[in-house]
Amino acid sequence: MNFALSAHIGFRYWRARKANAFASFITFFAVSGILLGVAALIVVSSVMNGLEGQLKQRILGAVPQLTVHSEQALTDWEANVTDLTRLPGVLAATPSISTQAMVQSPSNISAIQVYGIYPEYEKVLEGKMQGMLNTHFGELEAGKYRVILGSELARRLGVSIGDKVRILSVEGVVYSPLGPVPSQRKFVVAGIFEMGSQVDASLAYVHYEDAQRLMRQAPGEIKHLRLYLADPFNAENLNTKVESQFTSHGIKVSTSDWRDTYGHLFSAVKMEKNMMSLMLSLIIAVAAFNIVSALVMMVVDKTTDVAVLKTQGLSTSSVMGLFIFQGSLNAIIGLILGLVIGIGLTLNLNTMMNSVGISILGAGQSLPVQLEWSQMGWIVLGTLVITFCATIYPALRAAKVQPATALRYE
Repeated sequence: MNFALSAHIGFRYWRARKANAFASFITFFAVSGILLGVAALIVVSSVMNGLEGQLKQRILGAVPQLTVHSEQALTDWEANVTDLTRLPGVLAATPSISTQAMVQSPSNISAIQVYGIYPEYEKVLEGKMQGMLNTHFGELEAGKYRVILGSELARRLGVSIGDKVRILSVEGVVYSPLGPVPSQRKFVVAGIFEMGSQVDASLAYVHYEDAQRLMRQAPGEIKHLRLYLADPFNAENLNTKVESQFTSHGIKVSTSDWRDTYGHLFSAVKMEKNMMSLMLSLIIAVAAFNIVSALVMMVVDKTTDVAVLKTQGLSTSSVMGLFIFQGSLNAIIGLILGLVIGIGLTLNLNTMMNSVGISILGAGQSLPVQLEWSQMGWIVLGTLVITFCATIYPALRAAKVQPATALRYE
């Protein structure tokens, strides 16, 4: 196939397409459809990526991303931590203990998840919790029975810093003649944090040793390590590697990660993002059908020209290339314009919304936007593939033109 010749003739046909006004009208809508589809796909995908990233930071920055559970106390846990941090994707590992509990104030009661931590080992977590207010983990001291509550939880309980709350643990229950008695202690609110997500209503942090006393466990024993990952979504791939680190030292452990508690939430976000992308991709598919219509009309209009070109020696593959080039050119124009408009709108989305007084998330809040270039590559590739496939049928129809039949009455 002489691609240069096919491209030259196809470009001339593309420039002269105004001879058929209706075909030009359909072509305009095909290019516009691709433009709108690509631009909308970029904007919506970027916003969904931003929302997912913000959700990941606000929730997975406050809860254990991957937890190691040992059946026996870890006698040399610091060495275990050193080995774990050498694994690719693991930022840090710290001792941790958790329990489900009830927290009670003079005015209300609420179910919570209590995490016991060593403040001196939680430097990574402090860096992740950008929304920590009024205090930091250094306020937690062993034996002082201090607690850090989420902002929504503190609001529900009607408490502030310095107030006392009672925490009742489901572990450490003792049985008396009157029945089971839960373990309970009074704690002083030492700080309030705000992550801007649902964890604000369900999490509390206390010192590791205070948590052990609350749960009536042997002091100083460390059976659980919480890991912080460079990408929490990679937790599934790290489970086996983490377990093998302990197995090689003869320690039997099991692992759990954030998917056990928040996996359904992120699965719903992922499904919503995929469905939005699918719906917007249909705009591009409809535009591709318009390309088919425009090319079919062009083939009908240029049947005589194709017959003459065939009599002059133009091969069947070159005839196909002629119309494939013409249809692909329309797709590329729409794609380039869509990329420019889509990226421009994405980068200036909040500025434009503020200028017209639109606030989707509420006053003073901006939409999180995150452009992913790999996603841009898939959008470009998908658009090119769909539009290329749309040009094949009209090109095949043009290639089947018989010169003798087409020129019989000329």
